[in-house]
Order: sequence, then structure tokens, then C-alpha cells
Amino acid sequence: MSEFESQSLGHSPLPGFAGLLTLSMPSVNFWYSSTFWLYLFIGLWVHRYLRLLVHCVSHWTYKSKPIPSKPTFTSKDVTVVIPTIHNAFEELRPSLESILACEPAELILVTTHDKRKDLQRLADSLVFPKVRVLDTPIANKRLQVCEALPKVETPITIMADDDVTWPSTLMPWILAPFEDPQIGGVGTCQRVRREHDGSWSTKAWNWLGAAYIERRNFEISATHNIDGGTSCMSGRTGAYRSEILSSHDFLHGFKNEKWRKWILNADDDNFVTRWLVSHQWKTWIQYEKECEIETTLENSTKFLYQCSRWARSNWRSNWTSMVTERYIWKQQLWCTYALHFATFTSLAFVVDPLLLASCWWGTADWDIQNRRYAFWTQFVFMFAFTKTVKLMGLFIRNPSDVMFLPVSVIFGYFHGLVKLYALVTLNMTSWGSRADGDANDEQRLAPAPQPSIVLKTPPGKGSLIRYNARQKGRLPQAQKVAWEKSDYAAYDSSTSHHQKKDGSADTDGRPCKRLVGQKFLLLLRDDEDAFPVDGR
Repeated sequence: MSEFESQSLGHSPLPGFAGLLTLSMPSVNFWYSSTFWLYLFIGLWVHRYLRLLVHCVSHWTYKSKPIPSKPTFTSKDVTVVIPTIHNAFEELRPSLESILACEPAELILVTTHDKRKDLQRLADSLVFPKVRVLDTPIANKRLQVCEALPKVETPITIMADDDVTWPSTLMPWILAPFEDPQIGGVGTCQRVRREHDGSWSTKAWNWLGAAYIERRNFEISATHNIDGGTSCMSGRTGAYRSEILSSHDFLHGFKNEKWRKWILNADDDNFVTRWLVSHQWKTWIQYEKECEIETTLENSTKFLYQCSRWARSNWRSNWTSMVTERYIWKQQLWCTYALHFATFTSLAFVVDPLLLASCWWGTADWDIQNRRYAFWTQFVFMFAFTKTVKLMGLFIRNPSDVMFLPVSVIFGYFHGLVKLYALVTLNMTSWGSRADGDANDEQRLAPAPQPSIVLKTPPGKGSLIRYNARQKGRLPQAQKVAWEKSDYAAYDSSTSHHQKKDGSADTDGRPCKRLVGQKFLLLLRDDEDAFPVDGR
């Protein structure tokens, strides 16, 4: 056998791509070595705790926007919109009175047809000059909000839940960030109303809700201080420029957001947040006692329904932000890593044991004493620091809450299972936690209708044109122009008028003809302006 043949049979590395692959692939022994486990520990540690350490510094150095000496906006420039489907409206009185004590220009309450009279009686009994009550056919927050937004006449709109309590000092603080013309939305600091009476289990559930809100305050203040981002501006209380919320494009998108092939009418606050990002509006959080609202969460096992609903919203909205819309990748890179991406990786019941195991196996080459030091240092850091640092505000205000810390740790691991359950039930939109919340749940995730295909006859003697609700402005004057369109004219069904069974539409008393798969010709006379394509 020649020397060349001997080398070819195994005494030289494999040629080409196969050789490179062999050289780059770790040996089998590597996957069982302490080196692999040490690398795994370092990677997991950095991914899990880098954002926490950065957020600690960012949160502790966060500053709210100060109240200007000569504010551009006052409470008289604010309309408050509250959708409600409460079964006992009298229970809303304390919340509404706290809001009216802030003296907004107007309060608009929106409920369903069958509850309007009861809500109107409550509104009439409130000592406030401008309280308006509107209604919608079904219980649906997005539709109820859309009923009110076009009727707002002030430059600032605050959308709030029906169970929040405001401090009398809220208005100047929540309006202060709007001195920056690029600010489109402002959120507030939140607290949960504590239950000091009742059974131990009631107090424990109440504390879990308080801890959830406390962590949320920590996260959104930290990320806003870094890149101005957040995964969701809370719908409990949020102030927005009315020009944003009352625009046709916003209202259309708000009522017709899609999740896969369905119209999604849940996750309203997530949609508003993403809309602000996609349209380059900034947001801010006022983290001050004077701007701290109080809210209520469930104090029983119904809290699990709320957690699963929030988890579904996070899965849906963060996927939309990262994969479908993708604006956050350029505008909020840190927030993308720290909040959006974390939704897909933060399963504590998987990561925490893996961190401890990799720490122990990764230090197998160390002497036993140093190995134990490393393990117990990680253990103490994990449970004494990372599980408590976001809750320091709770412990400072109520030192006795320390007794609930084991409950918080155990629930944190259980919440990972809740997140997985939410992931496999993304098409569920029910509240589950309130009897009046699911009366029209089937409308929250309804099949998206096929676009209607119509031509609208304009008023007077004008000619037919294509009606395009998404386009703004007027067409230029025509000079004997003929416009030929192949196939058909598309029209958004969400903005169409009621369509009759015979295929025509009832629009201003004039019939609309359906054209499917046909060609048509549009002629405009010399002396006529084109009919406005936005329909106004």
C-alpha cells in the first residue's frame, strides 16, 4: 500500500466540508464535561440576571416628569372614558367620585343597552355637571371605547377601568409629560387595595396580586428609563392624546385587529401600546405617590383566571410585536430583550433548577470547599435577592408581608405552568373571574369577515368612484380622465354600511351595486371635483 493511500485511509483529516464539520464539532466527552456545564451556567446566568441587575439601577434612578410652572394642559383639557359592564353600578360610586374629584372636563361612561338606565341613574346622582352615558349592543370593551372616542372634545383622553381609585393630585402629574410634543401616552404607578381582614388565604391571594402589580411597576419604570419602552401601557388608567385615539385609522385598527384568522377584541391595552410604537409616539410612566392609582384584583382562586388571561395577552401581543410588526427591534432594543423576548424564556421552574445543577456540575474540577461556596452563593443570590428585590416596596410599606415570601416563590414556579397553559389556549378570551365579563365572549375572537366589494354612488349628480376608507384627502380635479380598474374594487367591511340581503347596501338612500370579477370605467366631468375618498 502506498504512503498516499495510507494517509487517505485514516491518517489525515477528512477533506472539504466534512473535515471542517468534524473539526468544529465538540467531542462526545465535551457534553458530559464540567466545561460544558460551566459554559451553560454562565450563559443562563447572564441571560437571566443581566437584565435584572440593569433594571435595579434603572428603577432606582428613575425620575418622573416634573409639573411645569405654566402647564400646557390642565384638568379642563381632559375627558375620562370608562367602559363598564358592572352588575351593581352603585358599587362604582367611590371610584367615580375619586375620578370626578380631579375635575376633568367630562366623564363618559359606556355600558350595554340593557344596563343603560341603571347607569344613567347613577350618573344623574353624581354631583358633577358633565357625565355622559353611552351604550353599545353587546358587552365588549373595544366596541364600548370606540363608541365614546369620536365624541371626545378635549385634547387629552384618559381611559380607565371602573374599579380604580384616583388620588386628588393625579391630574397635574399625569399631564406633565405631554409638555413634550412627542409623548403620545402616559401611564401611572399602581397599587392593589390591600385586604387586612378576612382569612389567611384571602390575604395570601391579595398579596399575590399586590406583588404582581409591584413587579410591573418595577419593570415598566426600568425599561422606560433605558429606551422608553414597555410591553403594555396598562388599561387601568392611561392618558393619551385625543388626536391619536380619534383618528379613523386608529379606530379602524382598534375594532378590527386580527389574531391569525380571527378578529381580536381582547388585549385592547396591548393594541394601544403597539399603535403608539408603530406611529413613533413616545410613552412615559409617572412613578410618584401623587400619581398612584389604587385598583382591585381577585382575592381567591379566580386570580388564576386573571393570570391566565394576562399570560395569553402577553403571548399574543409580544409575538405580534416581535414577529409581525417588528417596530420594536429598531425603537426599543433593550425592551425587546428584557420584556418581549423574556416571555418566551422565563420559565422559572425550568431555569432555576438548571442554574443550580449547572453551577454544581460546572465546578466539578474545583476542590469541594470552593465548590460548595459557589453553589450556596448562587442559591442565596437566587432566593434572597432575585426573588425579593422587585418587592422591596411592598416589604417597606408592610414589613409583615415577609411571611408571604415563600408563597410568592412557590407561586412563581407554578405560574410557569400557567404560562404554558395560556400558550396552548391562545384562542380563549374569556375573563372567567367575573360573572358579567363573559356575556358576549364569542365576540372577542370572531372569524374575520370577507371584505365587501362595493361601489358607492355619491350624493347629488356626482359620478361613481372607488370608495377607499384608508385613503385621506380629495382627489384632484379631473380633466376628462377615464380610470379603468380590472377585477373589482375592495372595500373594508368594518366601515361599510348595512348591507341588504339582495346584495345592495343602504347608504344615504342610494343603492350600491356589487361588482365581482368585472371591469368598470369611471368618468369624471370637467367641472366636477372628485368625491372625497374618505367618505366625508
